[in-house]
Amino acid sequence: MSSVKIADKILRKPIIQGGMGIGVSRSALAGAVAKEGGMGVISAAQVGYDSPLFKANPDEANLQTLPLEIKKAKDISENNGMIAVNIMSVTQQYGTYAKTATQAGADAIISGAGLPLDLPEYVKDTNTKIASVVSSKKAAELMMKAWDRKYGRCADFLVMESPFSGGHQGYSHDPLSNLEDANQVFEEDVRQTVEVKKTYEEKYGRHIPIFVAGGIFNGEDVQRALSLGADGVQVGTRFIATKECDAADAYKQVFVNANPEDWMIIQSPVGMPARVIRNAFVERMLHGKEKISYCYNCLKACNPGKAKYCISQALIDAVKGDVDNGLIFCNTKVGQIKEILTVKELMEELVPST
Repeated sequence: MSSVKIADKILRKPIIQGGMGIGVSRSALAGAVAKEGGMGVISAAQVGYDSPLFKANPDEANLQTLPLEIKKAKDISENNGMIAVNIMSVTQQYGTYAKTATQAGADAIISGAGLPLDLPEYVKDTNTKIASVVSSKKAAELMMKAWDRKYGRCADFLVMESPFSGGHQGYSHDPLSNLEDANQVFEEDVRQTVEVKKTYEEKYGRHIPIFVAGGIFNGEDVQRALSLGADGVQVGTRFIATKECDAADAYKQVFVNANPEDWMIIQSPVGMPARVIRNAFVERMLHGKEKISYCYNCLKACNPGKAKYCISQALIDAVKGDVDNGLIFCNTKVGQIKEILTVKELMEELVPST
C-alpha cells in the first residue's frame, strides 16, 4: 500500500492514530505509531491531568505538559512518521494551546468538535501542518473556503469522520439512529469532497489527502475507505487495546471484554451526542446527576450549573482505571476487540507490509 505525502512530509503507512483524551493517547502511544510510519496523535484535552499542578491550575499544568509529551513522542518515534496534536476547537484558550503545540515542534495540529476557523493564524510562519475533522462535504468545503479567503492557504489534509466513530459526534441524534443510511450519505460526501478539493489542489499546487475515520477496525475497513477515494484512515478505538496505549490496563481490558451491544449514545455535558460504553457510571447519569465540586473551565460549551457531571473528571477517573465510575468513549465496533496487541502488530494488521 502506497505512502501518503502531506505537503513536504511522508507517512510510510496511511494511518493516523486518533487523538483520544483524557490521557488515552499521549507520548507512549503516539510515539509508537509514528515509529511504525504512521501519524501518532497526542490529545491536548487535559493532557496534564496527572501533574501535581493540575488541580490548582489546569491550564498551566496542561501547557507545561504538552511540550514534554511532544518531545517524548518524537524521541520514541526515532524520526519516523509524524507527531500531531489534537486540539478541540471548543477548548478554552484554543489559540494558546495551538501556539504551544507549534512551538514545541508538533508536525501537525488536527482540530474537530467545531470548525477551527482561526487555526491558520496560530501556525503561520511555521512548518506545522493543519487539518480539520469534518463529518460532511459541506463542512469540508466551508473550511477550505474560509482558510483560502482569510489566510490564503489550504488544509494540509482532511479527516472525515463517519457516524460509526467514538466519542463526540458531528451528527444529530437522527442520523445516529440509522447508521447504515447515514453512512451511505457519508460515503457519498467523501466521494464528492475528493472532487471539491481539486479546486484548492490546483490553486495551491499540491495534493490534499483525505483520511476517513470512524469504525475502522481491520484491513478490509481500510480498503473500503480507499475505494471511496480517500488516501488513508484515522483509527482511534482500536489503538486503545494496545500495549503502548497510555491508559491504565483496567481501561484497556474494558474494550477487550466489551460485547457488540455494549455501546450507546448519550447526551454529553458539552451539548453534543457521544458514543460510550454502557457501564455503571452511565447508568447512574441516565437517571440522576453528580455534584460538580470543581470546574476545570475546559470547554466553551459546558455549563457546570446545568451539567449532570463533570466530563473532565469522568474521563480522568476512567483512564486511571476506575472504569465503573468514569466515562469511556468507543466506536461501534468495540465488541470486535478480543485481545491487546502491540502497535506494531496492529499497524501490520491494518496495512500489511508488501
